[in-house]
Amino acid sequence: MDDRPADDGAELRRLRWRCRRGMRELDQLLERWLDRCWRQSPSSERAVFLRLLDCEDDRLWRWFLDHETPADADLAALVHAIRALPPG
Repeated sequence: MDDRPADDGAELRRLRWRCRRGMRELDQLLERWLDRCWRQSPSSERAVFLRLLDCEDDRLWRWFLDHETPADADLAALVHAIRALPPG
């Protein structure tokens, strides 16, 4: 059974707002994954994305620049997947 909310559009709007970090590069990375991957992602991967959104911007930036790696393997895998998404 799919445990996704019935109003996925409202949830996407809320998440898009949470992706706005005040740093354009981070905004673009997070929104790219949201636009391209959120709808088909399983709830477990969605949960990891929500945890990623709870992280501090400076930490996210170091992860996305590959200066550091998250200690959490699920976060590290998602950061890698987001970085690998082609722009555009």
